[in-house]
Amino acid sequence: MIRTLISLLCAAAFCLPVFAQTQATQPAARSWIATSNQYANMLIDVVFKYRPEFGTQQGLSQFDTKASQPTLANEDQERHETEAVLAKLKSAAAEKQQQDVAEDLQIMIRRVNLNFKRQDFQRAHEVPFFNASQMVFGGLQVLLDEQTPSERRPAAVVRIREYAGLEPGYTAITEILKQRISEQMAKPGVIYPARVEIETEMARNSNYLNGIAALMQKYKLTGWEEPFAKLKTQLTDYDAWVRATVLPKARDDFRLPPEHYALDMENYGIDIPPAQLATMAHQAFIEIQGEMKSVALKLAKERRLPSSDYRDVIRELKKQQLVGDAILPFYQERLKQIEKIIVDQQIVSLPDRPARIRIATPAETAQQPAPHMVPPPFIHNTGQKGEFVLPLNIPAGPGKPSTEKYDDFTYDAAAWTLTAHEARPGHELQFDSMLEHGVSLARVRYAFNSTNVEGWGLYSEYLIKPYMPLEGQLISLDLRLQRAARAFLDPELQAGKITPADAFRVMEQDVVLSHAFAEEEVERFTYRMPGQANSYFYGYTKLIALREDTEKALGPKFNQKKFHDFILAQGLLPPDLMRKAVMEDFVPAQKQGAKQ
Repeated sequence: MIRTLISLLCAAAFCLPVFAQTQATQPAARSWIATSNQYANMLIDVVFKYRPEFGTQQGLSQFDTKASQPTLANEDQERHETEAVLAKLKSAAAEKQQQDVAEDLQIMIRRVNLNFKRQDFQRAHEVPFFNASQMVFGGLQVLLDEQTPSERRPAAVVRIREYAGLEPGYTAITEILKQRISEQMAKPGVIYPARVEIETEMARNSNYLNGIAALMQKYKLTGWEEPFAKLKTQLTDYDAWVRATVLPKARDDFRLPPEHYALDMENYGIDIPPAQLATMAHQAFIEIQGEMKSVALKLAKERRLPSSDYRDVIRELKKQQLVGDAILPFYQERLKQIEKIIVDQQIVSLPDRPARIRIATPAETAQQPAPHMVPPPFIHNTGQKGEFVLPLNIPAGPGKPSTEKYDDFTYDAAAWTLTAHEARPGHELQFDSMLEHGVSLARVRYAFNSTNVEGWGLYSEYLIKPYMPLEGQLISLDLRLQRAARAFLDPELQAGKITPADAFRVMEQDVVLSHAFAEEEVERFTYRMPGQANSYFYGYTKLIALREDTEKALGPKFNQKKFHDFILAQGLLPPDLMRKAVMEDFVPAQKQGAKQ
């Protein structure tokens, strides 16, 4: 999973996801990319103005000593300035443009319009839950990263002071968030956040506060203790205020209003009705289980296991847990094995440098309790690369045992598919190839959705699976089963057709996840990111269908390495535009090349 940087201090739905953004001056940039980027930069400049933390994440040091102030007035002004840019984009789209520029303009227009729709709905109907501690941690973490140049890190002390309202012109972030919540509560007929979200997330906030102090100490920064003590008190008081003011009115029902869920599905790139997606996923779930039974039978016979049921075989594989310092070297070695497969089988082009893998901190685990890839900055990259981050445990929610841990990521068989998904040929290659070869800003930032990103990650697992040993194949199928389960559990939970207990049963019994991982999954479906987990399965089905149609069109001339290199070269195009590019550009070019 790609870690979506939290909408740092953003008070409504108009929060464009912050991912990689490529430079107009990339060596591989063609003239149309430079033209397209001129339009994209108009939008990006507005985002950076009101959310400087995003500028920091993109390597722009001029934003390091600034912090967001997400007041209603600032949000209104940002909307006004974005609308002005949107008018310019529409005017440019009405003119004669190069085909690629015209496509990029439509990508940007579509994305901005969708974000306006989401913002309008939330403003009209919802009281938000803002986790201030999580927001502050995210805003500081981008400065306190191993790949951030050391001379930039002291700016984190300035940002702490700004979050605490100790710098001229700044109001404490907690006071701004209280005001935004109060503004929404004053509206008639609004919907309150789910109780489970508030209680679970605030129970983990000590991880963020401890994580901030740990990062400050790690990098030996000075002058942070006093303003942080002030900020920590404000954050603690803010949580008490939320418990006293918002929690009593919170919803016991986690389900989103159907219109909200539909907007989320659209935002994640899913363009079919939830019920249709669920039907497809149920069928795939049964088919994958059939494949798993066959592999498990072979594996049980090979290892002389007492049971050949795939669930029992997986439980046996999970007993071979890696511990402590052995984990990172093991994953690094597994990556080398996968890279050899990629080269030997001519799957996709690889860079001449190693991928980065590391273990998450407790605060990062609270922020994103699943394996994920952190994209590199693109606008001002000084050598940073994407990182595969592996969390080891999840902070327990209220009333839950503190000893619960994942056993899903730290055993031999799982390392095959996790490395393929998050590193190579998955997300790390997906993002870093864009950094190194250059694509337009629109195709990295504004074309982004979870369907095109996570679809590639799951498709990458599919590419490596045939070359894995039997135990790797079984777990690869199991994780594909998990993605199919997500695509019917998520919409059926939101529709009220099943309960969280039903989802736990499927995830723990049929998919054989640890309770900790199942807990994270159910949180994801119910309140963390409803709709997003569907995107893996949907994006994967789209890529498989595109590959099959391309193979039919080219016959024996189909070259998977050229096909995959072309897919990555397009940036993060949504499935409809990716299909158009393949069928109108790649296929004719391959046919023409075959004739020459």
